[in-house]
Amino acid sequence: MTDLTTTYLGLTLKNPFVASSSPFTEKLETVKQMEEAGVAAVVLPSLFEEQIINESWKLHNDLTRGAESFAEALTYLPDTGRYSIGPEKYLDKLNRTKKSVNIPVLGSLNGVTTGGWVDYAKKIEDAGADALEINLYDVVTDPDLTSAQVENTHVTLVRDIRSQVKIPIAVKLSPYYTSLPNLTLRLAEAGADGLVLFNRFYQPDFDLEELEVVPNLILSNSNEMRLPLRWIAILYGRVPVDLGLTGGIHTATDLIKSLMAGACATMITSELLLHGVNRISEILADVQSWMEEHEYESVVQMKGSMSQTAVGDPTAFERANYMRVLSSY
Repeated sequence: MTDLTTTYLGLTLKNPFVASSSPFTEKLETVKQMEEAGVAAVVLPSLFEEQIINESWKLHNDLTRGAESFAEALTYLPDTGRYSIGPEKYLDKLNRTKKSVNIPVLGSLNGVTTGGWVDYAKKIEDAGADALEINLYDVVTDPDLTSAQVENTHVTLVRDIRSQVKIPIAVKLSPYYTSLPNLTLRLAEAGADGLVLFNRFYQPDFDLEELEVVPNLILSNSNEMRLPLRWIAILYGRVPVDLGLTGGIHTATDLIKSLMAGACATMITSELLLHGVNRISEILADVQSWMEEHEYESVVQMKGSMSQTAVGDPTAFERANYMRVLSSY
């Protein structure tokens, strides 16, 4: 029997299959179904920086509105039972989920700037999270903001969150950085234990009849995993963090490629949204069959075997591959 066990963020997982943030991880019922199907860990939907700040301001305004309108109002306070703000409900959901399953549960914070909202990292830890994923979803539109300033902000955020918690931290990044290897090294030095590559930016569309910018969700396909696959293969063994691959994993072949590139864990969402949670057990069975057929005894044995440091031609991950592709059609 092949051994699918892997380690990610210091956590021992029964296999590399992690359910990333999605409608499935939002509901306790489906989290339990995924655990039964074989998923090794779940990442809850993100708690957003804007959500925390907006809810806090709303509460502040409600508490202080009219406080000095007339003398009798100086001690006025609204009924606090009505002010259970959204972030607190998130913490309660995390706590209930953790108590209801036997697999690691990761909390998630989505933000890009430091500030008082990062205190919720500690609250997520106290609610029972086994680890914390920091989702750096940032679209820079200010032409006066330099790449160095953007990266410094992200590094500072990770450092500030690390100062709040003791649990492992993973940072979910986009591919849009000038020198990704350098940034990942800085994030590791700031306290990140892992990196998740890559965040999918959901591009808006235009409604030509209403003349509005509208959201447009398109699920991934297997071709999309080539970008994170390449970068995980490049970073493996060079940056002292665990690597997770997300985006484009739909089959056992995709999962195996991720491991060979150097990923410790593979995050899957679109495939489950398309075909349901039973796909978890099907993919795991296919992985096991492939490993047995090719005489792999464990995930550890194959991890990083196709990384840049392990292959015979490391330039295949660089410009040489670009030139070959252009001449291969």
